[in-house]
Amino acid sequence: MNINSAKFTISNTDVNKCPQEPRHEYAFIGRSNVGKSSLINMLTSHKKLAMTSATPGKTTLINHFLINDQWYIVDLPGYGYAQRGKQMQKQIRDIIESYILNRWQMTNLFLLIDCRLAPQKIDLEFMNWLGENEIPFSIVFTKLDKLSAAAGKKQIEKYTGILQESWEELPPVFRTSSADGRGRAELLDYIEELNKLPLQCDDEE
Repeated sequence: MNINSAKFTISNTDVNKCPQEPRHEYAFIGRSNVGKSSLINMLTSHKKLAMTSATPGKTTLINHFLINDQWYIVDLPGYGYAQRGKQMQKQIRDIIESYILNRWQMTNLFLLIDCRLAPQKIDLEFMNWLGENEIPFSIVFTKLDKLSAAAGKKQIEKYTGILQESWEELPPVFRTSSADGRGRAELLDYIEELNKLPLQCDDEE
């Protein structure tokens, strides 16, 4: 897939104020400082589309970016930032859960994981919550450029091995690096295939 245009549309904290037209949406989420904004910028080839910061926990809104005037990338708030107060952590959790559970346009959720880290309890619990709620998601390992090819392969195999202890079938897994563009083609090809699926409109209300 070629991305010919990518533009910011809207930011908000209320899922009911998100764009209402029936377009496929692909949401990106992960713990703070996992490289989410950098990955979005890499995928779209726009260095400043999603705001990046050296300070983790800066994204606190649902951010929509219209791609090729056809589908959306959605940048969700990062979770697990310990320096947020309890009230702010709850607000962020409510925003995330409200979007994921109520946004019928969301075709897939891409969960970002730093490939250098051992499985974190907060990530595993989030995956289990997604599974319990039957949310379609994929795992995207980030920052592969920080490890050698052999070390990266070993780390991901170790991580997925732990997941297989409790998951009968793993979701799709992608290996990426925003620094060298690794995984870009695979992710965009996957999105292109999902875009061919009919969008299941929520017409029950």
